[in-house]
Amino acid sequence: MNQRTAVRMPAGEVAALLAAGHKLQVATINPDGTPHLVTMFYGLRDARIAFWTYRTSQKARNLARDPRLSCLVEDGDGYFELRGVQVTGVVRTVRDLAGITEIGRLVAARMPGGPPSGALEEYVERAARKRVAYLVEPRRTVSWDHRRLLT
Repeated sequence: MNQRTAVRMPAGEVAALLAAGHKLQVATINPDGTPHLVTMFYGLRDARIAFWTYRTSQKARNLARDPRLSCLVEDGDGYFELRGVQVTGVVRTVRDLAGITEIGRLVAARMPGGPPSGALEEYVERAARKRVAYLVEPRRTVSWDHRRLLT
């Protein structure tokens, strides 16, 4: 067995890492072909990555032009603690206010230090009017767990 195979996580562990995470690295493609990489808070809807952003953001402009992206959720500090899941795919854009608000709730509810529960709904409803939301349709998922190298 090669090292790449040895560190690959089973589907259940991939799902658990995605469910436990809060932050996501999102890479989109700029007009000149260079990557645009940002950190986003995210949620999960039907086991798919969901996030929202301002409609005028660079990532929103990039995704309107080219829906391809890569997402990374990672954990660990030392080499033998590193775990990660990279999802490459395309986005399905959610433009209706109800859908944006629903995804906004998922994202905001998972944000550490986010708004208090009483203020959460007000924050989401106010922010949703200026945002667009996305659901990631995975085409390829790659995972690794370097803790497996110690067993």
